[in-house]
Formats: sequence, structure tokens, C-alpha cells
Amino acid sequence: MALCQDIGYRDMRLPNLLGHESLGEAVQQAASWLPLLARECHPDARMFLCSLFAPICLDRFISPCRSLCEEVRGSCAPIMACYGFPWPEILRCHQFPSDTLMCIPSVTSGNATHPDRRKAVPRASCRDCELEEPASVKEVLDAFCAHDFVVKVRLSRLNGSSAGLAQFTLDPRVEVLKHGPLLGAQVHDRLRLWLERDATCVRNMTRRSPAGSYLVLGSAHGERLVVLKAYSWQKRDRTLAAAARKWKRHRCRGPREGREWHAGH
Repeated sequence: MALCQDIGYRDMRLPNLLGHESLGEAVQQAASWLPLLARECHPDARMFLCSLFAPICLDRFISPCRSLCEEVRGSCAPIMACYGFPWPEILRCHQFPSDTLMCIPSVTSGNATHPDRRKAVPRASCRDCELEEPASVKEVLDAFCAHDFVVKVRLSRLNGSSAGLAQFTLDPRVEVLKHGPLLGAQVHDRLRLWLERDATCVRNMTRRSPAGSYLVLGSAHGERLVVLKAYSWQKRDRTLAAAARKWKRHRCRGPREGREWHAGH
């Protein structure tokens, strides 16, 4: 189940807490949540959903705590509302036990011992990945330095009969300006996964045109890419072209003690 890959356990109980009798039914229903989780609307959202779709196989069910549901709903429901989807009745929070009973609590709420869990992905919003206008070459170069990866991609809309979650296809020719922690062979596969799952970002990027070239910048989180900034690449846009040329020799200044590192990293 793609929703719960690397969740920390291998065996799940069926029927699950949502009443799905078969693995196929659970997988099919869980897939509809992948685009929402691509933006990490809440750091515990995946844990909450997996406790329902793929509960760990124990002698008894362990439900998510009511407070966990309420925290996830508070962050994720507004993103769902952007596209006309209400918080599902089947996930109503009052059905789950209070924190005084045995249940799965929030991992990140008020937990100072795990600061890294909250660090990397800004709070999701309905405007994620809206195209920006490059103000200057310096601004673009600073943005290159601040993100893990920078790639130029071309997207085309698939026809209405295509199967799967993805509505766009990725041109095989991807120009990598900065690969960061990614190996060369990983870039294209990770971008395809992003394209399939991050519906909010892709929709905002492609709102003006069903096809085009884009410069996308973001961060890498294990197997997943999160696009945090995007520009439309137009031939007449000299700012982006100039920044791409200068990037080859540009030196980024690190946050600590003015340390510099070469742009090729």
C-alpha cells in the first residue's frame, strides 16, 4: 500500500478500522489520500490514516486518539476544502477515544525531543507552487542555493482516458541544475512520483497552460520530493536564463560563519 510504505511494520489487520474487507479495497480507497499527503498538510497525517487503513496486526485494534484526529483534521481539512472536498464523515473525530485511554497519540504535538519531524515542509496551503515571477538574477541564485534540488522540466497534460492519479506526463529530457542529495538516476523517477501524487502543486503550476516548461525547486525527503518554488520557463525570460548560466560558477554562502560552497553540489 503506497500510503503506508515504510510506516514501521509489515503486517496489517483486515477488516480494517474503516470496514474494508480485502486488501484490494483498502489499497484502492487509500490511494485517494496520496495527493493530500504529498504536501504534508500535517506531519502526523500519514500515521493517522495508516492506523485506519492498515492497522498493525495485534490481538486488538488500537485506534488513533481523538486529539490526533483533531490535529490532522485542523491542518488537512482546509486543503481538502480548496478543491471542494469536505472532511469525510467516516473520519469524524468524536468516534475515537480520548487520550486517557489506550490509543495512538500525536508524535509531533508539543514534542521537543523530535524537532526534525517538523522542520522541512512549510504548512500546506491552497496556493502551494503557484508560479512566481523572477525579480532578479540574484534572487533566483539565492533561491537555487536555498533548496536541495533545481530542475527544468516540461509537462504535458494527459488525455481524459488515462488511468491513474497523474494528469500530466513528464518529458524524458530533464535538465538538472542542482541535484543536491539525489543521484542522477533517481531524479527522473522521483519527479514522476511527485507528478503523480502532488495534485495541489501540479494543478497550481499548470493553471495557465496545459503544457509548458518549468523550473522547479524544492527539498528531498527520503524517497519523496517536495516542490516549494516554481517558475514558468519562457524563452523570452532573460532572468532565468542568465541565472542558469551563472549558476555553473556561482558560490553559495552557507548559513554558518559565512562558509561558502560550490554550486555544483
